[in-house]
Amino acid sequence: MKIFTRYLKQDRARAILAPLFKMLEAAFELLIPLVMAGIINRGIGGGDRGYILRMGLLMIALGLIGLTCSVTAQFFSAKCAMRFGANLRRDLFSHIETLSYTEIDRLGSATLITRMTGDVNQMQTGVNLFLRLFMRSPFIVLGATFMAWQVDHRAGRVFLIALPILTVIVFTIMFVSIPLYKDVQGHTDRVLQKTRENLAGSRVIRAFGQEEREKEEFARETEVLTKRQLFVGRITSLLNPMTYVVINLSIAVIIWVGGKQVDLGILKQGEVYALVNYMSQILVELVKLANLIITETKAIACGKRVADVLSVTSSQQFPDEERGDLTPSDDAPAIEFNHVTFSYSGSGAPAIEDVSFRVERGETLGIIGGTGSGKSTLVNLIPRFYDATEGEILVEGIPVASYPKKKLRDMVGVVPQKAVLFAGSIAENLRLGNSEATDEELREALSVAQSDGFVSEKEGGLSYHLVQGAKNLSGGQKQRLTIARALVKKPKILILDDSSSALDYATDAALRVALREKLQDMTVVVVSQRTASIMHADKILVLDDGSPVGFGDHASLLSDCEVYREIYASQNQGEEVDAREAGK
Repeated sequence: MKIFTRYLKQDRARAILAPLFKMLEAAFELLIPLVMAGIINRGIGGGDRGYILRMGLLMIALGLIGLTCSVTAQFFSAKCAMRFGANLRRDLFSHIETLSYTEIDRLGSATLITRMTGDVNQMQTGVNLFLRLFMRSPFIVLGATFMAWQVDHRAGRVFLIALPILTVIVFTIMFVSIPLYKDVQGHTDRVLQKTRENLAGSRVIRAFGQEEREKEEFARETEVLTKRQLFVGRITSLLNPMTYVVINLSIAVIIWVGGKQVDLGILKQGEVYALVNYMSQILVELVKLANLIITETKAIACGKRVADVLSVTSSQQFPDEERGDLTPSDDAPAIEFNHVTFSYSGSGAPAIEDVSFRVERGETLGIIGGTGSGKSTLVNLIPRFYDATEGEILVEGIPVASYPKKKLRDMVGVVPQKAVLFAGSIAENLRLGNSEATDEELREALSVAQSDGFVSEKEGGLSYHLVQGAKNLSGGQKQRLTIARALVKKPKILILDDSSSALDYATDAALRVALREKLQDMTVVVVSQRTASIMHADKILVLDDGSPVGFGDHASLLSDCEVYREIYASQNQGEEVDAREAGK
């Protein structure tokens, strides 16, 4: 947990003032039983009404001062905790942004979301209560014991016996429950993941009539989480009754011992009242301390989980952004793969194996193959979302590992399979790739992406507001906007990863024509399962189960590549593909 102390140091003044004012409040609270004892012994016992009035006003003053100190401490602790949470959440998000796809795949989206939200919130609550109670409660417990000892040594021994017993109870339960709470948080991740899967795949689940199966699986996960929470809850619930038993037995002993002392004239009734009051204060504070420990136990478990994410380092290392010795050769191809093999982390077989090809600048490369053949995996290696396991990938004659991250990502524009748009205006979404783009540049990109028609029909045009996930657009409109967003970036290499699957054939054809005519200097990589989308490409790479089985233009592949021939025939109503078709 040392990693988090720096966040408290960033707000050191409030982190010190909050417990300080709480201790001042506690000091005034410890004086109340002595004042009350004086009222009983001298005021009530002696019939001195003036003394009762003066001591009553003193008690009101002590209460008001304590209230002021308490409110001040609450203010400082809340501000400190909020800043702690904000800084930690910001740094955690920034750290996650530095991780490669490999680490994000391994950790999982559900886990990272839980760390960013629930875990950080629990830690924030823990910091707030820590600053308010961690110093105050022990101070009152020890202070009440000391004050009771000053009142009467014999009665004070009861305090000295009760405190170790209470300490053992509290810390035993705390150490037992810490790993259990960590386990509960892990099961919370799984329930969250299951929830996200159901929400994201609700249409597929309904289409295949799997609602009941998903309900049963979710019920099983929830039941496991419930059982774990109940188990750890039963353990922590022992804190209050066990502490109450010890405290109440101690009060009974104090009354018994104090009563004898009063009969012998050693103690006065007010002093017995003070002793009972001090024991009651200890009871209240220990209950608070027990609840604090439960909260801190959860916060510590959450802190370890957040620390686990912060300790993960990216498997990718990029050169310094200021590197100036990168001088691409004018004769070098735009993209070159040399015997590239890639395996996902934890996977037994490679996703792609021994892939070699080259694409010249300004050419269009089509990549086709069956589902799971490694098409998306291959194109994700070009902007270095993943690192190749074997072989070398070059962009303009330079290995991708030699490029600084920003320079490489500026050179490559990627339109992923799933169209992702954010809440905001169309213009704001388009300017994600180039914040300085003018409205004219936006309209030019929309025209190439065949989006200018429907955008102009929307109310406000470029300022038309998209809801989260762009659910107020159709699938085809979303895909065309993501293509336009990539074009606004003006990359040297444009990757279209099956990003026209929702487009009709006419729009898809118009898009291909516009890309060829208006972006002649741009190298385009088109991933598709439709031969119509890539048949006019300068070069076509055919993948089958991660291995290249064909490379060339449409005509040569129809003649020489059986896999490509089968794909083409299946998409053209099974017509026979012969040499005459190949020559067209």
